[in-house]
Amino acid sequence: MNTPITYPIGTPGQPWGTTELAAWRARQVRQRSYADDVLAVAQRLGPRFERLRHGEVVYGDARFPLVALRSPDWMPGRPAVLITGGVHGYETSGVLGAVRFAEQHAPAWAGRVNLLIVPCVSPWAYEHIHRWNFDAIDPNRNFHPGSTVQECAALMQLVAPLRGQFVAHIDLHETTDTDESEYRPALAARDGKPFEPGHIPDGFYLVDDSHNPQPAFQQAIIEAVQAVTHIAPADDKGQIIGSPMVAPGVIRYPFGPLGLCAGITGARFTTTTEVYPDSPNTTAEQCVAAQVAAVCAAVDFVAGSPS
Repeated sequence: MNTPITYPIGTPGQPWGTTELAAWRARQVRQRSYADDVLAVAQRLGPRFERLRHGEVVYGDARFPLVALRSPDWMPGRPAVLITGGVHGYETSGVLGAVRFAEQHAPAWAGRVNLLIVPCVSPWAYEHIHRWNFDAIDPNRNFHPGSTVQECAALMQLVAPLRGQFVAHIDLHETTDTDESEYRPALAARDGKPFEPGHIPDGFYLVDDSHNPQPAFQQAIIEAVQAVTHIAPADDKGQIIGSPMVAPGVIRYPFGPLGLCAGITGARFTTTTEVYPDSPNTTAEQCVAAQVAAVCAAVDFVAGSPS
């Protein structure tokens, strides 16, 4: 019989209060540098992009300037693509994939596509390798009008003046073993609910918008990524993380109602990527390469598609 997973903070059946939140914060340890991994790269790429400072995230004495990279020759009328990473700060390949695309691949579409790249939406979570922000909130359920979540509000404010220009948005995510060992148990404890174990898909998959499905767009990305790493199969119920697989490696969520990042632009073509770096069948490097391949396929699809 499996021993139930219990989380070390909180009382079973009772949602967290300020005491539990403080205890959770005390457990978080800074493990890497947003300034070194993201801001320094953005600075280095300055000559190739228009570097936009679009606010900052502030938690106590910690301040994180937010940065985006925009095509220097942005021209209304060209298809525009938003690329976001690090909505969940622990999802390393999303941040590194966005950065690598900017460094090595973005120039291939100069003059054809307007690019807006936000490598790391959640810098505090990136440094602490966590899904949540400092307030124990998942940003990727809080992209809705009037959101008070700093990371979400800043990104939506950046995007708002450009709504109507975006043809595509690709949001880069990953799933790790800590989803089952840390984050989902913490979520259950925070909300005073029992933890129900789940299953982590072994491989890359995509989440399409159930309110605006674009199967050809998703398929183009899957075809590009399967040359880099393996695609997640469905489980014995024909599902991936509890949702029906509608095509190889593709499931659907309602982006807008769930407050997901991939729904903020109103673009025709939208998707959320997921890779699994803890799989024995891939490597961390392949996961970053898979994110880059996904972005390249998405931008190439848009460049050849009517807006």
